[in-house]
Amino acid sequence: MAAARARQSQLTKPAGSLGRLESLSIQLAGIQARALPDVSRRAVLTLAADHGVAAEGVSLYPQAVTQQMVLNFLRGGAAINVLARATSARVVVADFGVKGSLPAVDHATLPPGVRFLEVKLAHGTRNLAEDPAMTRDLAIAAIERGIELLREEHARGLDAVATGEMGIANTTPSSCIAVVLAGVPVDQVTGRGTGLDDAQLACKRQVVQRALAINQPDRQDPVDVLAKVGGLEIAGLVGVILGAARRRTPVILDGFISGAAALVAVRLAPACREYLIAAHRSVEPGHSVILDTLSLEPLLDLKLRLGEGTGATLAFPLLEAACRILREMATFADAGISGPTDAVDAIDD
Repeated sequence: MAAARARQSQLTKPAGSLGRLESLSIQLAGIQARALPDVSRRAVLTLAADHGVAAEGVSLYPQAVTQQMVLNFLRGGAAINVLARATSARVVVADFGVKGSLPAVDHATLPPGVRFLEVKLAHGTRNLAEDPAMTRDLAIAAIERGIELLREEHARGLDAVATGEMGIANTTPSSCIAVVLAGVPVDQVTGRGTGLDDAQLACKRQVVQRALAINQPDRQDPVDVLAKVGGLEIAGLVGVILGAARRRTPVILDGFISGAAALVAVRLAPACREYLIAAHRSVEPGHSVILDTLSLEPLLDLKLRLGEGTGATLAFPLLEAACRILREMATFADAGISGPTDAVDAIDD
């Protein structure tokens, strides 16, 4: 980071004039432990799972949409596919706990840049408004599988990873996690999700309150929180974040659900916070709370609330620009241009 900062001070521009691009390049240098970082090999990991709490009517969409959207990812027709193609990223879709069985996937017919993994740790979680969403062992297994998934992708070549997810009703467990780990009221973090009206939002907030009252998650134990009121794809993303930090790979966070996973990951291993880059600020109110709790400043604010990794993928060009500025821009000495010190000396003469 010191080397990257020193080079930034010698590039042909006023110091600090490229703002966040400069600080991003320095952060990336530190994460990757190289003075000239590179993010040319990038992937979005979109983890999918279902949630028993969908039975409480907390989403406008039926639970079957989770599986249907996974198939859409595998056909290359979803928003994440479009944006990944636009930003030169590969897409890895992983079934961590989709309810039911997916049709057989012919890997040879998948679109270029798309990979599918069937992890299937369970057929969704239990209804967290009635019971713990998962056992502790299942939550840990999902974290470990996320770590392994990152390891596999790193072995294939990976300079930066974006977090993505798909799971009908998954803003409800994310709200539960945010209430417990950020220590804020339910109303402050529970939003409209897929577009609930006022009455439906009030019902959703009651569901979150009930889930927390029934399960009594221990704020001092992040795995307990994850197991009781989380989700399989959220747990998998916790593992992805931990695995990426372990391998000096920057994590580009998407929205609210990815933020909930990051909150758990940082509580488990505080050092991994330095490996996080917040791509954007979602319109889900809980996302801003999480970003503030983690002291992360988002790069973009496009009023997004889709998930899938879409917002995170949009940040890839900004990271690429930050790296290329540091790597390719001429220094004052290279270009034969007077730097700020030279200019002062010339005036004195």
